[in-house]
Amino acid sequence: MLILLPPSEGKTAHATGAPFELEELSFPALNEDRHAALNALGEVSAAADAMEVLGVGASLAAEVARNVALHTEPAAPAHQIYSGVLYEALGYNSLDPRAQSRADEQVLVISALWGAVRYADRIPPYRLSMSVKLEPLGKLATWWKKRLGAALDEVAGDQLIVDARSSTYAAAYKPGNGNAVAVNVFQLRNGVPKVVSHFAKHTRGEVARFLLQAEHEPQNPRELLELISQRWSASLVDDKKGRALNILLPEDHQFTTAK
Repeated sequence: MLILLPPSEGKTAHATGAPFELEELSFPALNEDRHAALNALGEVSAAADAMEVLGVGASLAAEVARNVALHTEPAAPAHQIYSGVLYEALGYNSLDPRAQSRADEQVLVISALWGAVRYADRIPPYRLSMSVKLEPLGKLATWWKKRLGAALDEVAGDQLIVDARSSTYAAAYKPGNGNAVAVNVFQLRNGVPKVVSHFAKHTRGEVARFLLQAEHEPQNPRELLELISQRWSASLVDDKKGRALNILLPEDHQFTTAK
């Protein structure tokens, strides 16, 4: 089983630590493309219109400036870099050693800068969204889509792929093995299912945690549904984008904290 996640917008910087090593990252077939993305990001981030091109406000000027020197920035495992609602709900630090080991191997973060990294890969914090048009590469979702398919499909084989990405990052890679399920989250509002983005992020993190802690890994969509239904109200559907697991939260749903 593989679990695909989007990166968080916010990332945790570390004051100390060695810089990342490109050759140590998972999926070495992507290294030439990563090198191109790093160079393009560095040049754009040093330009006068960097904030506009990267689509960020003045409050993030320091993060954009850091993009210029990512080769010397302290790096840390991806599970320490990515933060935010989804990652807090996944709660890596409070997983037992078995579940952490599974997370290191099975969680893949699809990234506008790295293409894809495993949870244990050491990376620096950076500021770049998949929706950005980064010259000379062009729109990053389109650029990575031409590159991620072969690399990730080879790793995935016939494994179940649980896709918990947002649409922006889903556009960069469509699993090709026919054994992938997207995770959608809805909440009842006055009796009608509605998309609620904040709850969706949190629930996707909870789903990832639940699967990493499960005694037995699901091998296909039907087994995934049976497992998820132990905790959530869920159904399998087929839509124009492929197969999806729809989770329906009750009207009185509240956040829970990973423990």
